[in-house]
Amino acid sequence: MQTYQLGTSDLQVSRIGYGAMSIGGSWDATPLNDSIRKSAMESIRTALGAGINFFDHADIYCNGKSEEAFADLWVDTPHLRQEIYLQTKCGIRFDPPHRFDFSYEHIIASVEGSLRRLQTDYIDVLLLHRPDPLVEPEEVARAFDELKNSGKVRWFGVSNQTAAQMDLLRKYLNQPIVVNQVEFNLIHPHMLDEGILFNQNNLRLTRNEGVIEYCRLHDITLQAWAPLAAGKLTSKPRTHHSAHIQKTADLVTQMALEKGVHPEAILIAWILRHPAQIQPLPGTTRSQRILAACEGEHINLTREEWYQLFLAGRGESLP
Repeated sequence: MQTYQLGTSDLQVSRIGYGAMSIGGSWDATPLNDSIRKSAMESIRTALGAGINFFDHADIYCNGKSEEAFADLWVDTPHLRQEIYLQTKCGIRFDPPHRFDFSYEHIIASVEGSLRRLQTDYIDVLLLHRPDPLVEPEEVARAFDELKNSGKVRWFGVSNQTAAQMDLLRKYLNQPIVVNQVEFNLIHPHMLDEGILFNQNNLRLTRNEGVIEYCRLHDITLQAWAPLAAGKLTSKPRTHHSAHIQKTADLVTQMALEKGVHPEAILIAWILRHPAQIQPLPGTTRSQRILAACEGEHINLTREEWYQLFLAGRGESLP
């Protein structure tokens, strides 16, 4: 698989990453069992075999069990730690009241927990998970500096943040933001609508945050979570979905048949076709779907095909 530079970092990451959110099984306190661990290893090794070298985590995924399950990789192949990149996130707390937390104390504690569960002494990329309304950028900067200087985190980024939120952080941070991870797929293309709908007569969007443009201007790699749209466009039957979803899924299936690939590949190819060089992070735990998604790297959609999919996914014509 092709690799490219992640933001302004020195990391050469696979064009497609793997989202490890679900490999830990359940989100409750039930401990990992042998079946879940075996399934997790199958998913991870399938991704590795497809050429993926970048794995996305978060401290909260499956109540920490996804990170724990991933660490089984080192049992038989400890050398792989030097060959792959681990990204994790912090900033969401499930203890009452369920909230966001970008405090110095929480960031440091979260990283220590992830290091322990992942059984590693460093994290390649740490993201702030969802914006905290009470964020004090000076606190974040202090935590990032401490983690960088101690060697526990190499690079930093954000997730689900607007251009203005990134600007605020960047004013205080000594470490560059190299990633912004957002939801982006064929039926959730709202980042694109920011630029298309600005100042239109129907006033659907009167303010343009310009997340894509901001990230391109500042060499921040955009990552797409849920690039396969949670299976809504590839699973069958689809009778419980809206007419819009069914129509889009039919187009994806038709295009996949024409190109001799799986539908998942079309969804990934659509994201890869955008000039912002967005990194999709499919999170399926099914090996066949991981391989199907990776087929997307080899598909070059024309402008006409890309727009055909875009218009179907957004469910209405352009202004």
